Amino acid sequence: MRLRHIEVFHAIMQVGTISGAAQVLHISQPAVTKVLQHCELQLGMPLFERVRGKLYPTPEAHRLFVETEKLNRDLQGIRRLAAGLKSRTVETIRLVSTPTIAISVLPDAMTEWRRQFPQTRCELATHHTSEIVNTLRLGEADLALSLQDPRHPGIVAEAIAQGVMTVLAPAGSWSAAECAQPLGADGLTGELIGHADNDPLGELVDAACEAQGIHPVFRTVVQTYQIARSLVEAGAGMAVVDPFTAASAITGRVQRRPWAPAIPVQLFLLTASHSPLSHGARELANSIGTAARACLEKAP
Repeated sequence: MRLRHIEVFHAIMQVGTISGAAQVLHISQPAVTKVLQHCELQLGMPLFERVRGKLYPTPEAHRLFVETEKLNRDLQGIRRLAAGLKSRTVETIRLVSTPTIAISVLPDAMTEWRRQFPQTRCELATHHTSEIVNTLRLGEADLALSLQDPRHPGIVAEAIAQGVMTVLAPAGSWSAAECAQPLGADGLTGELIGHADNDPLGELVDAACEAQGIHPVFRTVVQTYQIARSLVEAGAGMAVVDPFTAASAITGRVQRRPWAPAIPVQLFLLTASHSPLSHGARELANSIGTAARACLEKAP
């Protein structure tokens, strides 16, 4: 199949008619018919059954469509690139972040960065750290954000902000004097919200509890810090979360106390060791660092 064959075939499969495909491709109906006939002739088999003027894809056509769908996405990407080259706005920055930072830090960082780079395209995605490493290694992202240093030989980790694990409780749980003091494992009371067994920060909290001879029971276990924060905001219990999630909690619904003994938490900028950042990407990283530090500073 030639590229033109694939374009016409894909258009027909999408809209279901010769006339519709002609409109999508901005060509005449006879041109669509001619390309389709030539395609079927080269393949040596029909791709559509003609019944009373309507086209019905054959099983072979359905199988071909699955593969051509991938190529069609690539073609759309090439068209976007070509349009960008024409307008001289070709740079695309691909940023991947853990959900925690995407929600708590990125909105302010992106707003500030966009003032400097109004034309630069930025693609944002969220993954957990293990997936982020693979994304960077495969060249599918330019930079990434995580609360963990993956300690991978192909990944450069740069700490750009630091805070401490923080205990969140529903408003009214502590007095003003108590809020000024750190809280240890013996202060975890009532309904407790824990983290999944494989969560690195959750494991640090569990280890700290065991070191203090405390074995808290977490009846609610969540996958993300944002869910834990939302549950606390709703009055569902107490949770120990990262400082960025704690800082972005709704004031008036929660109270915060540093965890004792302190567990430092760093925000890491991750990049592939073989891929230096462009000017726009480096400025985005700077904006993220500034926003992350400001997020921690504004927390009461």
